[in-house]
Amino acid sequence: MIRRHELTDREWELLAPLIPRAVRGRPRAEDRRIINGMVYKIRTGISWRDLPERYGSWQTVYTRFRRYAIDGVFTRALRQIQTRADAAGDIDWLVQIDSTIVRAHQHAAATGRKGGSTGRTNRTITPSADPEEA
Repeated sequence: MIRRHELTDREWELLAPLIPRAVRGRPRAEDRRIINGMVYKIRTGISWRDLPERYGSWQTVYTRFRRYAIDGVFTRALRQIQTRADAAGDIDWLVQIDSTIVRAHQHAAATGRKGGSTGRTNRTITPSADPEEA
């Protein structure tokens, strides 16, 4: 049964050959279950310790996630999957830029902090110098 925050069979078929295989040592936990644990954690935003038991030990999932991130497994997998999809014409590389302005809440200002000003000030914000011109 595929759950909401897990990889589909098609997604797993694409990803499985790109996951490193263990060649020595004790048998490790099933790759798909561990990867689904990583996906669940990332999609839901929970802490590692709150990972449901169906994915195995949270320490195992975290350790494998960290190892793959450091070794560049995710980056290589993304590049290879993108390359295949691009060759098949499945990617539209049109880029759209949104110029929406996001404003911080008034309480996000730095006033009232230790060493900061406590009163209202009217500061002019200027862009930093361009490193090319320096």
